[in-house]
Amino acid sequence: MGFCQLLKKASLVGAFFVPGIWLSVAQADVFCPAPAALAQVEVQRVVDGDTVRLKDGRSVRMIGLNAPETGKRGSADEPYAVAARQRLQALVDASDRRVGLVVGRERKDRYGRTLAHLYGAEGKNLEAQLLAEGLGFQVGVAPNVDLVACQQAAENSAREARLGVWRQSPVQSVAQLKQSGFALVSGRVSKIERNRGGIWIELQGSLVLRIAPELVRQFDTEWLNGLQGKSIEARGWVQDRAKRGGLKNGQARWLLPLTDPGMLKSTL
Repeated sequence: MGFCQLLKKASLVGAFFVPGIWLSVAQADVFCPAPAALAQVEVQRVVDGDTVRLKDGRSVRMIGLNAPETGKRGSADEPYAVAARQRLQALVDASDRRVGLVVGRERKDRYGRTLAHLYGAEGKNLEAQLLAEGLGFQVGVAPNVDLVACQQAAENSAREARLGVWRQSPVQSVAQLKQSGFALVSGRVSKIERNRGGIWIELQGSLVLRIAPELVRQFDTEWLNGLQGKSIEARGWVQDRAKRGGLKNGQARWLLPLTDPGMLKSTL
């Protein structure tokens, strides 16, 4: 994820203040309450802050939550990655390792993991709990966007209180982009174009946001057209066109696909 560098300055005080979040959020309103009927599954182990392995062998990637990455192949953990994993472990343990599971409309990701929402014994949505504690970022990936609104509300509560990943702003400017991966990016819209490839929103610098043709109907195109010249904040997985060999003369280096309206907002 691309926000790692921006959070490197998170202090040791910030690392130790995380348990205090749990106490305060425990008294908050419940976000994303559970549906009436829930399939119950047993968790074998918590992999990281947004992924669990079930006793039946399935790996489950939690919908709507993107937690900081734990280190792989010798790389360091991103700030709050360990805290997110530990908190998810605590929530799972509090439910005697049995959680409610609601599989998404799109049932699997490209890695073969089951995409699902998880609920604790008290009916609380586990993704929303982690978001409300600042231990991850909300992200909507169509068609699994049923809980976007309540998950956004959970994240907003953490953002306003500057908890966890929001303790220092993770939002980058276009000029700060250095690598592919998940990022929150701010910039000013310089051009909006629609063609057979969908809607393209260019930001000053070298970033273009793309809405694929099949997803355009989910967006308010009149609102999008009104973004010309305005400052916006977008989130999602940034792609480096230069490394993919697809960068043509005059094209922006960075591409960020938008799959849900919640991934984009005006900041003016």
